[in-house]
Amino acid sequence: MVQSRRIAATAIQVLWMAVCVVPGLNPTDLRAAVASTAARLPSTQLSIHWIHPPDDASRGVVEVTGLDAATLKQLRQADWKPEQWQRLMAVRVEQGDLITDIGLPPMLGTYRVTANSLRFEPRFPLDAGIAYRATFQPDQLPRGKTIGAKPVSAVFRRPVRTEPTTVVTQVYPSASTVPENLLKFYVHFSGSMSGGHIYEHIHLLNDSGKPVELPFLEIDEELWNPDMTRLTLFIDPGRIKRGVKPLEEIGPSMEAGKSYTLVIDKEWRDSMGIPMKSDFRKTFQVGPVDREPPDPSRWKVVPPESGTRNPLEIVFNESMDHALAQRMIDVSPVSGTRMKGKATLDDQERRWTFAPAEAWHAGAYKLTIQTTIEDLAGNNIGKPFEVDVFEDIQRHLTNSTVTVSFEIR
Repeated sequence: MVQSRRIAATAIQVLWMAVCVVPGLNPTDLRAAVASTAARLPSTQLSIHWIHPPDDASRGVVEVTGLDAATLKQLRQADWKPEQWQRLMAVRVEQGDLITDIGLPPMLGTYRVTANSLRFEPRFPLDAGIAYRATFQPDQLPRGKTIGAKPVSAVFRRPVRTEPTTVVTQVYPSASTVPENLLKFYVHFSGSMSGGHIYEHIHLLNDSGKPVELPFLEIDEELWNPDMTRLTLFIDPGRIKRGVKPLEEIGPSMEAGKSYTLVIDKEWRDSMGIPMKSDFRKTFQVGPVDREPPDPSRWKVVPPESGTRNPLEIVFNESMDHALAQRMIDVSPVSGTRMKGKATLDDQERRWTFAPAEAWHAGAYKLTIQTTIEDLAGNNIGKPFEVDVFEDIQRHLTNSTVTVSFEIR
């Protein structure tokens, strides 16, 4: 702070001397020059710090405060590429007293300008026990070089937890009976998990308690969400599609009329390297094969009353894919744009509800449904899972959505 004042005083003294000795420099020009210089001086309140959700230290967010309103406005309007944002503020892994930026680019993430600050949220969770340094470079601000402004930085080290706390919170489908040709499971965890060798910890047992041989599609690119709290687990399609060798030689992963148990063992470690708190087991029955595509004309739409924010309800004639059904159905007035709101599924993924952000108005509405929505067997609208590739391409070229109309009175 003292240094900033000295810089300001020196700059103003230089300008004052200039007006005294340089002919033609009038006081108006001097005042403009002084104002410009003062505007570029570093804020004495400029600071950078890490903030975290109270229940998840892995989701670190970096916040820079002390920027004036004009600078925040310029940042808000800046149409910058990722590398430009990274020059202004970057987060890197730190080792000892040196930042290990050789061969390690800044972390990827999202930059956002709030009413009072600039924020950066890393794309991936922070690893336990690793130190991260966030550095803000004031001389990279849109207003140009800043006189006397030095970088500000803050270091965060995620603490290492020793007690197991992570558990499996839910597995979808939640239905107690699934088709013999079930396509996938979604496994939800209470915290971020570690990837790699996941199939060592996932087992499918038959009704005798014996492991089913190679039931899952084991791929190197594991299908996680960005937080690594949800895993998409595919049944091997070769054990589902007719005319494919694995199905003919080994048979289906599951057989109708029998029960099976999906087991997630507690030796699986979370993102902090700690084993899970307990095993997870889900026992379910297997019903007949389902090769019938979903048919929206068979869905029951239950409209709410106008003037309320009561949810719109769709009752499916079968259980639907949990993740896809939540994001592949849009609601809108017939002559309007997509409505904002929240979609949820319950009743074993047989009932879809939509709670609008604003009250309903009387009139005609429509559901716009992407034809790639799936039932539990991976069948799409107008296309069974077993359709060949050519037919699939043709279908996508001709019709990507269907609509269902309804009225609110």
